[in-house]
Amino acid sequence: MTAVLNIRNARKSFGANQALSGASFELRERELLALLGPNGAGKTTLIRAIAGRVRLDDGEIEIFGEKVDEASRRRLLAVVPQELALYGLLTARENLSGFGRLNGVSPEHIRDKVAWALDWTGLADRADEPIGSFSGGMKRRLNLACSVLHEPKILLLDEPTVGVDPQSRENIYDMLGKLRAGGMSLMVTTHHLEEAEARCERIVIIDHGSVVASGTLPELLEKTVGHLRAVTLTLDRPMPNGPAGCESADHGRVWHTKIADVAAELPGLIQRVQAAGCRVENIEVRSPNLQAAFIALTGKALRE
Repeated sequence: MTAVLNIRNARKSFGANQALSGASFELRERELLALLGPNGAGKTTLIRAIAGRVRLDDGEIEIFGEKVDEASRRRLLAVVPQELALYGLLTARENLSGFGRLNGVSPEHIRDKVAWALDWTGLADRADEPIGSFSGGMKRRLNLACSVLHEPKILLLDEPTVGVDPQSRENIYDMLGKLRAGGMSLMVTTHHLEEAEARCERIVIIDHGSVVASGTLPELLEKTVGHLRAVTLTLDRPMPNGPAGCESADHGRVWHTKIADVAAELPGLIQRVQAAGCRVENIEVRSPNLQAAFIALTGKALRE
C-alpha cells in the first residue's frame, strides 16, 4: 500500500528535554493509523511537527514522497486538535464558513461545502444556533467538519473522542469511515486503547520520543505478550494443590493459568479441579489485548 506520509528520524529537543529522539514511521493510503504512547512520549510534538507548528532539529517529513512546505501543508493536510478550535458565540454555519475560507475554500464553493458538512455532522437542524449551547459530542463533530472542508488528503486527529459519550464516539468513527471511503488517510492519537484495537488497521507505539513498536494488533501481540489466553478459576473452597501450571491466589481459592486452545485444554482443567473435590464457581477467560501489549512495551510507571 502506498505511503502518503513518511516520518524519518524525527528529532526535537526543548532545552534539556528531548521530545523526539529518532521517530520513524509511515501513514499509508486510506489507512486509519493509531499513534499511541504514554503522556510525554512525544505524540503531540510529532503532530505539531507534521503540521508545521514545530521545526525539527533533524529528520525528514514527506507527503507523497516530497518534502513538505507551507503551501503543500495547507492544501494536503488537516489537523483536528484535542482542544476545541471553535468560536462559541458563532453559529455552526458561521464557524464552518469561517474555517472553510481560512483553509482556502473558494467563495463560489463555500455554501455547498457548508451544506455538506451540516448534513454530514447531523447538525443541519441546529445550523443557525450559537454553538455555546451544543453538547460535547456536537462540538466534536463540528470541530472535525471545520478541519476537512478543503478536502485534505491527510487528517491528523489528536484525541478526537475525549469527553464524549459512547453514542457520539460511534458517530465520530462513522464520520471518519466516510472520509476514508472518499480517499482520505487518517492518523489518530488516543488514550482509549479499546478504540485503537477495534478501529485501527495498524498501530504505532511511541515512547521517550522514538517508535518502540508498530504493526497490526496480532503482530504487536506476537512481539510482546503472545497469544495465550489467561484463565482464572474461582472455586467454592480452597484447593491446597492446584492443577499443574496454575498459580494460586486468595489462599488457594482462586487459580490462574494460561492456555493456547480453550476448547481442548479448559475441560481437562475443570476435570482436575473436580477430581480434587472442588467445584468451579466462576471461569474467566481473557484474550491478550492491546492494553497488555502497550504495558509490556511502555511499563506501568505513571507519567505526569
